[in-house]
Amino acid sequence: MQHHQMRELTTWVDFLSQVDIPVLKKTARNLSALRQDEKNLSARGVANIIRHDPMMTVKLLRHLQHKKRPSQEHEVIQVDQALMMLGIDIFFEKVPAEPLVETVLNGQTDALSCLLRLTHRSNRASDFAVDWAVHLSDLHLEEIRIAALLFDITELLMWCFAPEDMLKIRALQRQDKTLRSNIAQEQVLGFTLFCLQSALAFKWSLPKLLITLMDGESTDQQRVRNVFLAVNLAHHSANGWDDAALPDDYIDIGNLLHMDPEEVKVMIGAPV
Repeated sequence: MQHHQMRELTTWVDFLSQVDIPVLKKTARNLSALRQDEKNLSARGVANIIRHDPMMTVKLLRHLQHKKRPSQEHEVIQVDQALMMLGIDIFFEKVPAEPLVETVLNGQTDALSCLLRLTHRSNRASDFAVDWAVHLSDLHLEEIRIAALLFDITELLMWCFAPEDMLKIRALQRQDKTLRSNIAQEQVLGFTLFCLQSALAFKWSLPKLLITLMDGESTDQQRVRNVFLAVNLAHHSANGWDDAALPDDYIDIGNLLHMDPEEVKVMIGAPV
């Protein structure tokens, strides 16, 4: 990477390490309602709200890693565990559900729409990954779910803080359907989102297991491949069930789950 590209990357890493990560309005509203319902307030209830918002999830994990004691050997990935370690009251005080994404992107309708679609896609990927983990008798479902949910977290953050650049990248790819995402990103940002995410994960000291599971380049490992294929399927199916990449997805998923492609289509609800 050239010097000026490295400088731009470092600038963004520093910025995203200090900025207050925004969360979805729906998340903030649901957490506020639950907090006022003392009878039903619990770590599990709070976790069930957080788990659908990738940005609130990484906001919590980043805070926990920042406050991690040197004596703490066990890495915490699961949201409910993180909440139990912090305590509910401390969570609401130290990791507030603000600012709101909708406020940060006020007036940026196209960017907000793209972010909300990506959030929905991330949740679909996490659902796929969990279903397949069950099929593979993987006992650590929550680790798989969070890895899939956070796989595109850097793209979500850049939609919040660099919406105009992200719209330029989208426009380039719409003009040239063969243009790869990393090339378009380098043209506009000077670096790829994958490089930014890798640097952020290191800077934030995210759990090593989570970093491994989110590494699409380590697909020789079954659990990583599960996450990677779930993200791919969510991405391609978001374009419609006639997306040209889906037949290869069915084959790859079938190889992972030891199923025929047609069985895979039935399992995920694709038209047969």
